[in-house]
Amino acid sequence: MHVEPVEISGVGLTPLEAVALGQRRTAVRLSDEARKRMSESAAAVAEAARHRPVYGRTTGVGANRDVLTSDPEHGARLLGSHSTTGTTSYPKDVVRLGLLIRVNQLASGGSGLQPEVADAIVTLLNDDELPDLHRGGAIGTGDLGPLAELGLALGDVVDGTSALPLLSSNAITLAECCLAYIEAATLINVVPLVGALSHVALRGNAEVYDVRVHEARPQPGQVRAARRMRGLLDSLPIVPARVQDPFGLRAFAQVLGPAVDHVDVLGNSLRIDLNASAENPLVAGDTVLHNGNWHAMPIALALDSLRLSLHSVATLSTSRVANLVDPEFTGLSRFLASGAEASSGVMMIEYVAHDALASVRSSAQPATLGTATLSRGAEHHASFAPQAAVLTAQLLDALREVLACELVTAVRAIRLAGLEPEDLAPAAVGPWLADALAALPGDLADRSLREDLEIARGLLTQWGDRQVEHPAESG
Repeated sequence: MHVEPVEISGVGLTPLEAVALGQRRTAVRLSDEARKRMSESAAAVAEAARHRPVYGRTTGVGANRDVLTSDPEHGARLLGSHSTTGTTSYPKDVVRLGLLIRVNQLASGGSGLQPEVADAIVTLLNDDELPDLHRGGAIGTGDLGPLAELGLALGDVVDGTSALPLLSSNAITLAECCLAYIEAATLINVVPLVGALSHVALRGNAEVYDVRVHEARPQPGQVRAARRMRGLLDSLPIVPARVQDPFGLRAFAQVLGPAVDHVDVLGNSLRIDLNASAENPLVAGDTVLHNGNWHAMPIALALDSLRLSLHSVATLSTSRVANLVDPEFTGLSRFLASGAEASSGVMMIEYVAHDALASVRSSAQPATLGTATLSRGAEHHASFAPQAAVLTAQLLDALREVLACELVTAVRAIRLAGLEPEDLAPAAVGPWLADALAALPGDLADRSLREDLEIARGLLTQWGDRQVEHPAESG
């Protein structure tokens, strides 16, 4: 069946749509409106360059910004020199998504590039002939190195006046950010499922999720996290074990809530930059404006804030694991052991959880604390958004390991307590328990739990895929 290509228009593209479009490898085309905008922009900058210096077109770049040039080979030399990168290739899904994003940015018409440049990138996408782009040379002030490699891959379509405008983008970084955003939004959606199972195992007091509590302090993410937990735990027929629970249960919504809020912030920042004319110089009507929109500070700060909030989510998860292996909180055996005396049960789960938490902690360090003075002092600040994106992907992987540890431990505690899914009815957490009991081995003897953790990680992925709502894309 013939499927019409999806039009790239430079407006309205969301991170979720961009990732889905890249993963499906759907054919795309430049819209007629975008083609008109690009043509008018190219004509405007060409006319402006006849009367005044235009950075990168009639001048050098960086500290060479005051050196005028009319050399027709200037663009080729610029691409050649700026294609200096590191030796590690970007994954193909990042390259594909990055090219889609760059086309959408160009479609907004602020670069001064001819539509034929966008068409050439579209051809690479549709033919699945992706260039080999490498990390290195990107510090949150434009993905200079990899986009120069893209320019070389495009060949003659990039002429002497097109090189610098092509590089004036953080498109490859934005691709990694979009992938991290989707992963974070999905993973945050399963944290309440794991937390609800721990609540069952620890016989928690659900009044901490009472709507009146959160109306009294209506932080948006906290309100949403509490609402989700009420949806899972309302009408749970289990008598609470305590008047006041440990922090892992009592402060659940207050700690998860900021992470939900920071996913929102990241999603909003990405939506803006995916459709922005973040070009330098920017062609606005018949005017050329030199500016700093290449600076990726909004994205970098959103990533840093998200990682810091997720570190607290991971820390609280390990605290629930500590409660789950403690008879004072569960009324069960130490370390949820079963069988012979002095059995270790899930003792090692705590070690694995804290190993993963250490990785979360190291990845949570703010990338924006970095500094850079480059090109003879002409450039003396950088956001380090690319590094923040890499750290975010690393943290999310480690957080998944922490949550897997909690899931395995909570389900084992529920088994030892002799609870079945029907014992939780009519609470909505019951079917999720049934899922976990069916997936995780029921053998409670001392043994390696590595396979259980692998199953739990897979289960978290499945649960994430089953969630309809991404928190950061809902109201």
